Amino acid sequence: MANTPENRELHPSTWKAAKGYANGMLAEGRTIWVGGQIGWNGDQVFETDDFVGQVRQALDNIAAVLAEAGAEPRHVVRLTWYITDKAEYLARLPEIGQAYRAVMGKHFPAMTMVQVVALIEDRAKVEIEATAVLPG
Repeated sequence: MANTPENRELHPSTWKAAKGYANGMLAEGRTIWVGGQIGWNGDQVFETDDFVGQVRQALDNIAAVLAEAGAEPRHVVRLTWYITDKAEYLARLPEIGQAYRAVMGKHFPAMTMVQVVALIEDRAKVEIEATAVLPG
């Protein structure tokens, strides 16, 4: 990820390179907290039970909430992912990466991923929280 005027990746020079995420981000501006988004649409309807499809929808939902504040995915400084199946995540990583880049571009903020037993919505396979900083 390239550093931009809006944010700067924090990576100790002696550490192995992070792939697909940043260890930290430095940003200044107005903060946007996006609550956990799951793989349903704006009408709260799941259009798919496919893991990658739900990841894409959750990311689309984050982008839609950001847009309400005049922000874009490039303003995200942190993502927290909650997934119900680590094995499926790892097996489908190339597809997930493609869905991620389609929404987020080549922007890889600080990220945390946690496997959970279940999410509140029974059909949900992923929930993603975001924090973004809008310059100015």
